[in-house]
Amino acid sequence: MKKTNFAVIIGNRGFFPDVLAKQGRKDILDVLKKNGYGSVALSMQDTKYGAVETFADAKKCAALFASKADKIDGIIVSLPNFGDEKGVAEAIKRSGLCVPILIQAEPDVVGKMNLANRRDSFCGKLSVCNNLCQAGISYTLTRSHTVSVKSAQFKKELDEFASVCRIVRGLNNVRFGAIGARTGAFNTVRFSEKLLELSGIAVETIDLSEILGRVALLSDNDRGVKRKLNSIKDYTSTSSIPDAGLLRMAKFGYVVDRWIKEMELDGTAIQCWTSLEEFFGITPCAVMSMMSEGLVPSACEVDITGLLGMYILQLASGEPSALLDWNNNYGDEPDKCVVFHCSNLPKSFFKSQKMDYQEIIAGVIGKENSYGTIVGRIAPGPTTYCRTTTDDEAGIISVYVGQGQFTNDKLDTFGGYGVLKVPNLQNLLQYVCQMGFEHHVAANRSEKADAIAEALENYMGWEVYLHV
Repeated sequence: MKKTNFAVIIGNRGFFPDVLAKQGRKDILDVLKKNGYGSVALSMQDTKYGAVETFADAKKCAALFASKADKIDGIIVSLPNFGDEKGVAEAIKRSGLCVPILIQAEPDVVGKMNLANRRDSFCGKLSVCNNLCQAGISYTLTRSHTVSVKSAQFKKELDEFASVCRIVRGLNNVRFGAIGARTGAFNTVRFSEKLLELSGIAVETIDLSEILGRVALLSDNDRGVKRKLNSIKDYTSTSSIPDAGLLRMAKFGYVVDRWIKEMELDGTAIQCWTSLEEFFGITPCAVMSMMSEGLVPSACEVDITGLLGMYILQLASGEPSALLDWNNNYGDEPDKCVVFHCSNLPKSFFKSQKMDYQEIIAGVIGKENSYGTIVGRIAPGPTTYCRTTTDDEAGIISVYVGQGQFTNDKLDTFGGYGVLKVPNLQNLLQYVCQMGFEHHVAANRSEKADAIAEALENYMGWEVYLHV
């Protein structure tokens, strides 16, 4: 995962001890470095203690940030003392940066409230937020009003804020590919390209016939095809799969890979049934699983907004995402359900997995035409789920997000599956049904719901429901 870089503003105010600003600058830069983050900050030579207090300081800070804009993912405003709210706001406004901003205030110590040690950051934070609010600048708050940069809590805050920054940057001019027309039976995955475009999300389309036409031009001995075939065999157990089917998968995957590279795409959504099975003799699930595992997510059934959820989760965590069906109740346990797909889940989701055939479709088109699924039980552990949709009538992008736990509860079925426990699941399902969300949900083996909600609601301006 690419290193996250923060621009750092150290607030200072002359009425308060300067030494606090000097030590505060050192502390936050040390913490960022220790936790693997890059930083851009005024030097001790640029301004007094490298802090921002005056209008002149703000202009110097803004110029530095503007010169490094392409490297900056977010801004941290650190207040070791009260700080100068006007200086902070001017630095941000003049920098031209449109990135997330975290406001941190160092706590006072009860035994050190004399003139030489009192910070008043508690109060200064209110003034900084007031000035940013007046300027129409969005910002993120720490969970506690004051928190020490050296604390374990602030380390967690940094991790969450880094996720927010990755999401916001990653959604800037993102490009998705739609391969094939929407699966005919699935009105549920309709979406508005125009609403996505308004949020900087482009969708490139290609007809399935164009992909298969390019496949037809490839020889069995093509070097690229051979490499793809070997990568498929290295990825999963293929011992029960006919050689002819594997070769077709390799050709299809090779052509899709080239199109992704040519169009500089960040993910794909594919018409995965039933044309490919009926007229080409494979299910593309394994190829899609490999793409998702390689952090180029691929969604089923041309579900572009499902893909968007997968991508957001991936940005937040740096880990692969899957697309699942909310599929079955689990007995009479109200907070548990069965999630399932045929499947194209990335292999890191499973306890163990192998390539097999799509049992549902095989009954109609024949087993010989349905090889290519990745099947197994989802391993237990925490997960974050996310669903995005375009609401054409309201002209908005809507989202729900939350966290749950994949369990070890007994279940004997087929495909890629697991038992998911979600607190107050019945309330969530009521919301999903009442709001008309799709039956697909993206999932990721991480705990990033809060960061996703913050990024999408506060900075993207989307309508977000955070389920708890």
